[in-house]
Amino acid sequence: MKHFAVIAIAAAVLAFPVPANPAEAPVPEDIPIALLVDLSSGQVLYSREPNRRFVPASVTKVMTAYTAFKLVDEGALRLDMPFLYSAELEDEWYAEGSNMFLRAGERPTIAQLLLGITTVSGNDASVAMAIAATGSKEEWLELMNANARDLGMSNTHFGSPNGFPDGGQTYSTAQDLAILGRAITQQHPDLYARFFGHRGMRWRDITQANHDPVTGRVEGADGLKTGFTNEAGFTFLGSAERDGRRLVMVLAGSPTGPMRDDAARSLLRWGFDEFRPVRLLERDRYTATARVQNGSETHVDLKLPQDFMVAIPKDADVTSWKVDLVYRGPIEAPIATGERLARLRLTINGETVLETPLETMNDVPRANALQRVVNAITGWVA
Repeated sequence: MKHFAVIAIAAAVLAFPVPANPAEAPVPEDIPIALLVDLSSGQVLYSREPNRRFVPASVTKVMTAYTAFKLVDEGALRLDMPFLYSAELEDEWYAEGSNMFLRAGERPTIAQLLLGITTVSGNDASVAMAIAATGSKEEWLELMNANARDLGMSNTHFGSPNGFPDGGQTYSTAQDLAILGRAITQQHPDLYARFFGHRGMRWRDITQANHDPVTGRVEGADGLKTGFTNEAGFTFLGSAERDGRRLVMVLAGSPTGPMRDDAARSLLRWGFDEFRPVRLLERDRYTATARVQNGSETHVDLKLPQDFMVAIPKDADVTSWKVDLVYRGPIEAPIATGERLARLRLTINGETVLETPLETMNDVPRANALQRVVNAITGWVA
């Protein structure tokens, strides 16, 4: 019968103090939803209602950009491909909310549309991207929602490519948007650097500024996207990187834009200033062993696919911490190298702070008849 094994790792590998309880994050109580995640570890540094649904408004365009980036990297979409903007699209979207102000007969490239989406939040550019890439908004929405499912955004649905009010079809959570922030910055770093973080853009004779409240104002900040509707309030998905450490943050439901903007800047600064990154264990080294059932071997070695990092609050106290190996076992053979079948769990003062996956270091084929007999005898003797 399968069961969850929890085995304490020797504390000697963690011979350093682990303080806790940092200074409180500067997020006003009037902002109902807030989340700050350290992507170097996946650790949540601050959380308020992370799974509460809300209307993301123009933050939806981050998924439109992600979907386009994915198609570009797959070779299914070219950045230099022009798109003929139609009179029908102009009639529907010209000056409708945030806009690139595209006109019928113009031929923006995919790259120009992406800048219009990421820099000036163009509702028209977002719909143009959908049609240019797939031929219809419906097919584009299928791609957006498929990407959300693949990323594990289980509490998200997109009903438009731009977040324009659609009767509640588009919704998300801070947790899901943080997943999207991780994906777009980590999976497509070159395209992210190229298209996010611009302070403004010019199309024809129209120059507009980016409303991103952190880029150019917080050290290391480089995006991502604001949003606003009367129903949703003021929202922001933001990110910053310093010395290889990237933070992603979400604010939603702010009653005013200035409150959101101030809180966004303060939250990112707090995340960098109040925590220090510490490497607990190195990647690609033997870390632990898990039991195997019906295999040619009785155990399989495990390693970390990436460094096990934790953000430690500065100048705080800790009374108890431990690292456990957790897996559902014994693990059934056959097992292939690189399978993620276990994880490490860091607990501080009795609270789970962080978990990270472990990979198998070797193949374990299914046991033959003789090996099964030997394993049975070994298990009986043990």
